[in-house]
Amino acid sequence: MKRFWSVVLCVVICVGSACFHSEALSLSDLSAECAALMCAETGELLFSKNAYEKHSMASTTKIMTALLAVEEYTPEREIKVTSSMLGVEGTSMGLLPGDTVTLRGLVYGMLLQSGNDAANVSAITLGGSAQDFAHMMNHRAKEIGMKNTNFVTPSGLDDPDHYSTAYDMALLGCEAVKNTEFLSICSQKSAVVYYGNPPYRRTLYNHNRLISGYDGAVGIKTGFTKKSGRCLVSCAQRDGVTLVAVTLNAPDDWQDHRKMLDYGFSVVQSTEADYPDEDLCLPVVGGITDSVSLSCGEVRLVGETDAVEAVLLSPRFLYAPVKAGQVVGEVRFMKDGKTVACAPVTADEDIEVKTIQVKEQKQSLFDKIKDKLRRISND
Repeated sequence: MKRFWSVVLCVVICVGSACFHSEALSLSDLSAECAALMCAETGELLFSKNAYEKHSMASTTKIMTALLAVEEYTPEREIKVTSSMLGVEGTSMGLLPGDTVTLRGLVYGMLLQSGNDAANVSAITLGGSAQDFAHMMNHRAKEIGMKNTNFVTPSGLDDPDHYSTAYDMALLGCEAVKNTEFLSICSQKSAVVYYGNPPYRRTLYNHNRLISGYDGAVGIKTGFTKKSGRCLVSCAQRDGVTLVAVTLNAPDDWQDHRKMLDYGFSVVQSTEADYPDEDLCLPVVGGITDSVSLSCGEVRLVGETDAVEAVLLSPRFLYAPVKAGQVVGEVRFMKDGKTVACAPVTADEDIEVKTIQVKEQKQSLFDKIKDKLRRISND
Protein backbone atom coordinates (compact mmCIF):
# COMPACT_ATOMS: atom_id res chain seq x y z
CA MET A 1 0.00 0.00 0.00
CA LYS A 2 1.34 3.43 -0.89
CA ARG A 3 2.02 5.66 2.06
CA PHE A 4 0.72 9.15 1.46
CA TRP A 5 1.78 12.30 3.18
CA SER A 6 0.22 15.69 3.32
CA VAL A 7 1.57 19.18 3.51
CA VAL A 8 -0.29 22.44 3.90
CA LEU A 9 0.81 24.65 1.04
CA CYS A 10 2.25 27.84 2.39
CA VAL A 11 -0.68 29.89 1.27
CA VAL A 12 -4.13 30.84 2.40
CA ILE A 13 -6.41 30.99 -0.59
CA CYS A 14 -7.89 34.41 -1.18
CA VAL A 15 -10.13 34.47 -4.21
CA GLY A 16 -11.90 37.74 -4.17
CA SER A 17 -14.16 39.38 -1.68
CA ALA A 18 -16.54 37.50 0.57
CA CYS A 19 -19.55 36.23 -1.31
CA PHE A 20 -22.25 36.71 1.28
CA HIS A 21 -23.86 40.11 1.45
CA SER A 22 -24.27 41.56 4.91
CA GLU A 23 -27.84 42.48 4.18
CA ALA A 24 -30.20 39.61 3.26
CA LEU A 25 -32.98 40.08 0.79
CA SER A 26 -36.38 39.97 2.42
CA LEU A 27 -38.08 36.58 2.15
CA SER A 28 -40.61 37.26 4.86
CA ASP A 29 -43.51 37.16 2.43
CA LEU A 30 -43.05 33.51 1.40
CA SER A 31 -46.29 31.57 1.35
CA ALA A 32 -44.64 28.39 2.66
CA GLU A 33 -45.29 27.12 6.16
CA CYS A 34 -41.78 25.61 6.19
CA ALA A 35 -38.86 26.42 3.90
CA ALA A 36 -35.12 25.88 3.49
CA LEU A 37 -32.49 26.96 0.99
CA MET A 38 -29.16 25.11 0.91
CA CYS A 39 -25.93 25.33 -1.07
CA ALA A 40 -25.32 21.80 -2.36
CA GLU A 41 -21.53 22.17 -2.59
CA THR A 42 -21.04 23.23 1.02
CA GLY A 43 -24.22 22.07 2.77
CA GLU A 44 -24.66 25.58 4.16
CA LEU A 45 -28.18 26.64 5.05
CA LEU A 46 -28.71 29.99 3.36
CA PHE A 47 -32.30 30.64 4.43
CA SER A 48 -34.81 28.93 6.67
CA LYS A 49 -38.37 29.29 7.84
CA ASN A 50 -39.57 26.72 10.36
CA ALA A 51 -36.99 24.51 8.69
CA TYR A 52 -36.77 22.04 11.59
CA GLU A 53 -40.49 21.56 12.17
CA LYS A 54 -41.80 18.10 11.33
CA HIS A 55 -44.25 18.10 8.45
CA SER A 56 -45.65 15.66 5.92
CA MET A 57 -43.95 16.02 2.52
CA ALA A 58 -46.27 14.32 0.01
CA SER A 59 -44.69 13.09 -3.23
CA THR A 60 -41.34 14.74 -2.57
CA THR A 61 -40.92 11.44 -0.71
CA LYS A 62 -40.25 9.88 -4.12
CA ILE A 63 -36.84 11.60 -4.15
CA MET A 64 -35.67 8.99 -1.66
CA THR A 65 -37.43 6.12 -3.44
CA ALA A 66 -35.95 7.11 -6.78
CA LEU A 67 -32.49 7.65 -5.28
CA LEU A 68 -32.48 4.13 -3.82
CA ALA A 69 -33.60 2.79 -7.19
CA VAL A 70 -30.80 4.45 -9.15
CA GLU A 71 -28.27 3.42 -6.52
CA GLU A 72 -29.09 -0.22 -7.28
CA TYR A 73 -26.95 0.10 -10.44
CA THR A 74 -29.28 -2.20 -12.41
CA PRO A 75 -31.22 0.36 -14.48
CA GLU A 76 -32.18 -2.06 -17.26
CA ARG A 77 -33.48 -4.68 -14.84
CA GLU A 78 -36.85 -5.83 -16.19
CA ILE A 79 -39.71 -6.07 -13.72
CA LYS A 80 -42.96 -7.95 -14.18
CA VAL A 81 -45.76 -5.97 -12.59
CA THR A 82 -48.26 -7.90 -10.48
CA SER A 83 -51.66 -6.83 -9.18
CA SER A 84 -50.38 -6.90 -5.59
CA MET A 85 -47.82 -4.23 -6.49
CA LEU A 86 -50.51 -1.84 -7.68
CA GLY A 87 -52.67 -1.58 -4.59
CA VAL A 88 -52.06 2.14 -4.22
CA GLU A 89 -54.21 5.18 -4.95
CA GLY A 90 -53.37 8.55 -6.44
CA THR A 91 -51.27 9.62 -9.41
CA SER A 92 -50.10 6.93 -11.78
CA MET A 93 -47.80 6.30 -14.72
CA GLY A 94 -50.38 3.82 -15.99
CA LEU A 95 -48.94 0.46 -14.98
CA LEU A 96 -51.20 -2.60 -15.27
CA PRO A 97 -50.83 -6.19 -14.02
CA GLY A 98 -48.70 -8.15 -16.46
CA ASP A 99 -46.76 -5.11 -17.70
CA THR A 100 -43.00 -5.25 -18.13
CA VAL A 101 -41.03 -2.18 -17.13
CA THR A 102 -37.37 -1.46 -16.38
CA LEU A 103 -36.15 -0.04 -13.10
CA ARG A 104 -35.04 3.07 -14.98
CA GLY A 105 -38.53 3.36 -16.41
CA LEU A 106 -39.95 3.34 -12.88
CA VAL A 107 -37.58 6.14 -11.88
CA TYR A 108 -38.85 8.20 -14.82
CA GLY A 109 -42.38 7.38 -13.72
CA MET A 110 -41.65 8.64 -10.21
CA LEU A 111 -39.67 11.80 -10.95
CA LEU A 112 -41.60 13.03 -14.01
CA GLN A 113 -45.10 11.58 -13.79
CA SER A 114 -45.09 11.29 -9.96
CA GLY A 115 -46.53 7.81 -10.27
CA ASN A 116 -47.51 6.25 -6.96
CA ASP A 117 -47.71 2.95 -8.83
CA ALA A 118 -44.07 3.36 -9.92
CA ALA A 119 -43.01 4.04 -6.33
CA ASN A 120 -44.88 1.02 -5.01
CA VAL A 121 -43.54 -1.35 -7.68
CA SER A 122 -40.00 -0.07 -6.99
CA ALA A 123 -40.41 -0.55 -3.24
CA ILE A 124 -41.68 -4.13 -3.49
CA THR A 125 -39.08 -5.02 -6.11
CA LEU A 126 -36.13 -3.64 -4.12
CA GLY A 127 -37.31 -4.27 -0.56
CA GLY A 128 -39.57 -7.27 -0.86
CA SER A 129 -42.42 -5.28 0.65
CA ALA A 130 -43.32 -1.64 1.15
CA GLN A 131 -42.66 -2.02 4.88
CA ASP A 132 -39.17 -3.46 4.40
CA PHE A 133 -38.42 -0.82 1.80
CA ALA A 134 -39.34 1.85 4.36
CA HIS A 135 -36.56 0.46 6.56
CA MET A 136 -34.17 0.93 3.63
CA MET A 137 -35.37 4.51 3.21
CA ASN A 138 -34.86 5.32 6.88
CA HIS A 139 -31.42 3.73 6.92
CA ARG A 140 -30.36 5.84 3.95
CA ALA A 141 -31.86 8.91 5.61
CA LYS A 142 -29.62 8.40 8.63
CA GLU A 143 -26.58 8.12 6.36
CA ILE A 144 -27.49 11.46 4.80
CA GLY A 145 -27.97 13.10 8.20
CA MET A 146 -31.76 13.44 8.12
CA LYS A 147 -32.32 13.36 11.88
CA ASN A 148 -35.98 14.39 11.98
CA THR A 149 -37.41 12.20 9.23
CA ASN A 150 -39.38 8.98 9.22
CA PHE A 151 -40.49 7.27 6.03
CA VAL A 152 -43.48 4.94 6.01
CA THR A 153 -44.63 4.94 2.39
CA PRO A 154 -42.51 4.97 -0.79
CA SER A 155 -44.90 7.37 -2.54
CA GLY A 156 -45.65 9.98 0.11
CA LEU A 157 -49.29 9.15 0.71
CA ASP A 158 -50.45 10.52 4.05
CA ASP A 159 -49.61 8.61 7.20
CA PRO A 160 -49.33 9.99 10.74
CA ASP A 161 -45.84 8.55 11.10
CA HIS A 162 -44.60 9.72 7.70
CA TYR A 163 -42.83 13.07 8.08
CA SER A 164 -39.70 15.10 7.51
CA THR A 165 -38.53 18.71 7.77
CA ALA A 166 -37.61 21.32 5.20
CA TYR A 167 -34.00 21.11 6.37
CA ASP A 168 -33.88 17.30 6.04
CA MET A 169 -35.47 17.40 2.61
CA ALA A 170 -32.83 19.93 1.53
CA LEU A 171 -30.16 17.47 2.67
CA LEU A 172 -31.88 14.75 0.65
CA GLY A 173 -32.10 16.97 -2.42
CA CYS A 174 -28.39 17.82 -2.20
CA GLU A 175 -27.50 14.14 -1.91
CA ALA A 176 -29.78 13.13 -4.79
CA VAL A 177 -28.38 15.60 -7.33
CA LYS A 178 -24.86 14.31 -6.68
CA ASN A 179 -26.01 11.13 -8.45
CA THR A 180 -25.58 11.79 -12.18
CA GLU A 181 -28.28 9.29 -13.19
CA PHE A 182 -30.79 10.86 -10.82
CA LEU A 183 -29.95 14.38 -11.96
CA SER A 184 -30.14 13.42 -15.63
CA ILE A 185 -33.68 12.06 -15.18
CA CYS A 186 -35.21 14.71 -12.92
CA SER A 187 -33.95 17.54 -15.16
CA GLN A 188 -35.80 16.35 -18.28
CA LYS A 189 -38.96 18.12 -19.41
CA SER A 190 -40.26 14.90 -20.94
CA ALA A 191 -39.01 11.43 -21.72
CA VAL A 192 -39.93 8.43 -23.85
CA VAL A 193 -40.30 5.25 -21.79
CA TYR A 194 -41.28 1.78 -22.97
CA TYR A 195 -43.53 -0.37 -20.78
CA GLY A 196 -46.66 -2.46 -21.12
CA ASN A 197 -47.61 -5.98 -22.18
CA PRO A 198 -45.77 -6.05 -24.51
CA PRO A 199 -43.85 -2.81 -23.83
CA TYR A 200 -44.62 0.08 -26.15
CA ARG A 201 -43.62 3.72 -26.44
CA ARG A 202 -45.02 6.22 -23.90
CA THR A 203 -44.17 9.87 -23.29
CA LEU A 204 -43.99 11.10 -19.69
CA TYR A 205 -44.01 14.81 -18.82
CA ASN A 206 -42.33 16.56 -15.91
CA HIS A 207 -44.73 18.30 -13.51
CA ASN A 208 -42.01 20.71 -12.36
CA ARG A 209 -42.76 24.09 -13.97
CA LEU A 210 -39.42 25.52 -12.93
CA ILE A 211 -37.65 23.25 -15.45
CA SER A 212 -39.07 25.43 -18.22
CA GLY A 213 -39.64 28.64 -16.31
CA TYR A 214 -36.49 29.30 -14.29
CA ASP A 215 -32.98 29.85 -15.60
CA GLY A 216 -30.72 26.99 -14.50
CA ALA A 217 -33.44 24.80 -12.97
CA VAL A 218 -32.57 21.09 -13.08
CA GLY A 219 -35.18 19.45 -10.83
CA ILE A 220 -36.25 17.98 -8.47
CA LYS A 221 -39.78 16.93 -7.36
CA THR A 222 -43.27 18.24 -6.75
CA GLY A 223 -45.82 16.94 -4.24
CA PHE A 224 -49.36 17.47 -3.05
CA THR A 225 -51.92 15.96 -0.71
CA LYS A 226 -54.75 17.66 1.15
CA LYS A 227 -52.93 17.13 4.44
CA SER A 228 -49.49 18.22 3.25
CA GLY A 229 -50.51 21.01 0.92
CA ARG A 230 -48.27 21.92 -1.99
CA CYS A 231 -44.72 20.67 -1.45
CA LEU A 232 -41.72 21.26 -3.69
CA VAL A 233 -38.01 20.46 -3.70
CA SER A 234 -36.20 22.32 -6.48
CA CYS A 235 -32.63 22.57 -7.68
CA ALA A 236 -30.93 25.12 -9.90
CA GLN A 237 -27.36 25.53 -11.13
CA ARG A 238 -25.56 28.67 -12.30
CA ASP A 239 -21.86 29.39 -12.77
CA GLY A 240 -20.70 26.44 -10.69
CA VAL A 241 -23.18 26.98 -7.85
CA THR A 242 -25.89 24.41 -7.08
CA LEU A 243 -28.80 25.43 -4.86
CA VAL A 244 -31.56 23.26 -3.41
CA ALA A 245 -34.78 24.90 -2.20
CA VAL A 246 -37.57 23.26 -0.21
CA THR A 247 -41.08 24.41 0.66
CA LEU A 248 -43.70 22.44 2.60
CA ASN A 249 -47.33 23.56 2.48
CA ALA A 250 -46.73 26.50 0.16
CA PRO A 251 -49.83 27.76 -1.71
CA ASP A 252 -47.60 29.84 -4.01
CA ASP A 253 -44.68 27.43 -4.22
CA TRP A 254 -43.47 28.36 -7.73
CA GLN A 255 -43.05 32.00 -6.78
CA ASP A 256 -41.57 31.06 -3.39
CA HIS A 257 -38.85 29.04 -5.10
CA ARG A 258 -38.03 31.75 -7.61
CA LYS A 259 -37.53 34.20 -4.77
CA MET A 260 -35.42 31.77 -2.74
CA LEU A 261 -33.23 30.75 -5.65
CA ASP A 262 -32.78 34.36 -6.77
CA TYR A 263 -31.68 35.20 -3.25
CA GLY A 264 -29.31 32.24 -3.13
CA PHE A 265 -27.59 33.15 -6.38
CA SER A 266 -27.24 36.74 -5.18
CA VAL A 267 -25.29 35.74 -2.08
CA VAL A 268 -23.32 32.68 -3.23
CA GLN A 269 -20.64 32.80 -5.90
CA SER A 270 -18.24 30.29 -7.39
CA THR A 271 -14.66 31.47 -7.87
CA GLU A 272 -11.74 29.70 -9.51
CA ALA A 273 -9.16 28.76 -6.90
CA ASP A 274 -5.78 30.41 -7.30
CA TYR A 275 -3.01 28.28 -5.82
CA PRO A 276 0.76 28.24 -6.49
CA ASP A 277 1.60 25.05 -8.38
CA GLU A 278 4.77 26.22 -10.13
CA ASP A 279 6.97 24.83 -7.33
CA LEU A 280 5.15 21.53 -6.86
CA CYS A 281 7.34 18.50 -7.55
CA LEU A 282 8.08 15.01 -6.28
CA PRO A 283 11.32 13.01 -6.12
CA VAL A 284 11.59 10.17 -8.64
CA VAL A 285 13.53 7.00 -7.88
CA GLY A 286 15.24 5.23 -10.76
CA GLY A 287 14.45 7.85 -13.38
CA ILE A 288 16.54 9.76 -15.88
CA THR A 289 15.85 12.83 -13.72
CA ASP A 290 15.59 13.05 -9.95
CA SER A 291 12.19 14.74 -9.78
CA VAL A 292 9.03 15.52 -11.72
CA SER A 293 7.04 18.75 -11.72
CA LEU A 294 3.32 18.58 -10.87
CA SER A 295 0.17 20.43 -11.85
CA CYS A 296 -3.12 20.77 -10.01
CA GLY A 297 -6.45 20.41 -11.79
CA GLU A 298 -8.88 23.29 -12.05
CA VAL A 299 -11.30 23.67 -9.16
CA ARG A 300 -13.88 26.24 -8.19
CA LEU A 301 -14.69 27.23 -4.64
CA VAL A 302 -18.20 28.10 -3.55
CA GLY A 303 -19.18 30.50 -0.82
CA GLU A 304 -16.83 32.42 1.46
CA THR A 305 -13.26 31.67 0.45
CA ASP A 306 -11.27 34.18 2.49
CA ALA A 307 -9.57 31.56 4.71
CA VAL A 308 -9.30 28.34 2.71
CA GLU A 309 -6.14 26.25 3.05
CA ALA A 310 -4.80 24.09 0.23
CA VAL A 311 -3.49 20.74 1.46
CA LEU A 312 -1.39 18.55 -0.84
CA LEU A 313 -1.80 14.78 -0.46
CA SER A 314 0.77 12.73 -2.34
CA PRO A 315 3.29 9.89 -1.89
CA ARG A 316 6.74 10.80 -0.58
CA PHE A 317 8.30 9.81 -3.90
CA LEU A 318 7.54 8.09 -7.21
CA TYR A 319 9.19 5.18 -8.96
CA ALA A 320 10.12 5.54 -12.63
CA PRO A 321 8.64 5.31 -15.16
CA VAL A 322 6.26 8.24 -14.70
CA LYS A 323 3.84 9.24 -17.45
CA ALA A 324 2.70 12.77 -18.22
CA GLY A 325 -0.84 13.23 -16.93
CA GLN A 326 -0.47 10.42 -14.40
CA VAL A 327 -2.50 11.19 -11.24
CA VAL A 328 -0.11 11.15 -8.30
CA GLY A 329 -2.19 12.79 -5.58
CA GLU A 330 -4.70 15.54 -4.92
CA VAL A 331 -5.06 18.97 -3.44
CA ARG A 332 -7.80 19.35 -0.87
CA PHE A 333 -9.16 22.76 -0.06
CA MET A 334 -9.95 22.91 3.65
CA LYS A 335 -11.95 25.33 5.73
CA ASP A 336 -12.64 24.90 9.42
CA GLY A 337 -11.34 21.36 9.19
CA LYS A 338 -13.75 20.36 6.41
CA THR A 339 -13.00 19.62 2.77
CA VAL A 340 -14.82 22.13 0.58
CA ALA A 341 -13.27 21.09 -2.76
CA CYS A 342 -10.52 18.92 -4.19
CA ALA A 343 -8.51 18.67 -7.39
CA PRO A 344 -6.25 15.97 -8.84
CA VAL A 345 -2.48 16.41 -8.97
CA THR A 346 -0.81 15.09 -12.12
CA ALA A 347 2.74 14.69 -13.45
CA ASP A 348 3.77 17.25 -16.06
CA GLU A 349 6.15 15.05 -18.05
CA ASP A 350 7.35 11.56 -18.88
CA ILE A 351 10.22 10.29 -16.74
CA GLU A 352 11.80 7.18 -18.22
CA VAL A 353 13.70 4.54 -16.30
CA LYS A 354 17.41 5.25 -16.07
CA THR A 355 19.46 2.47 -17.69
CA ILE A 356 22.86 1.53 -16.25
CA GLN A 357 25.53 0.36 -18.65
CA VAL A 358 28.01 -2.14 -17.25
CA LYS A 359 31.46 -1.94 -18.84
CA GLU A 360 32.93 -5.24 -19.96
CA GLN A 361 36.05 -6.01 -17.92
CA LYS A 362 39.21 -7.23 -19.66
CA GLN A 363 40.21 -10.79 -18.76
CA SER A 364 43.38 -11.04 -16.67
CA LEU A 365 46.36 -13.22 -17.69
CA PHE A 366 45.63 -15.57 -14.80
CA ASP A 367 42.01 -16.01 -15.96
CA LYS A 368 43.19 -16.67 -19.50
CA ILE A 369 45.54 -19.44 -18.29
CA LYS A 370 42.71 -21.01 -16.21
CA ASP A 371 40.35 -20.97 -19.20
CA LYS A 372 43.03 -22.62 -21.43
CA LEU A 373 43.73 -25.34 -18.86
CA ARG A 374 39.97 -25.95 -18.51
CA ARG A 375 39.61 -26.42 -22.26
CA ILE A 376 42.61 -28.83 -22.36
CA SER A 377 41.14 -30.93 -19.53
CA ASN A 378 37.78 -31.06 -21.27
CA ASP A 379 39.45 -32.29 -24.48
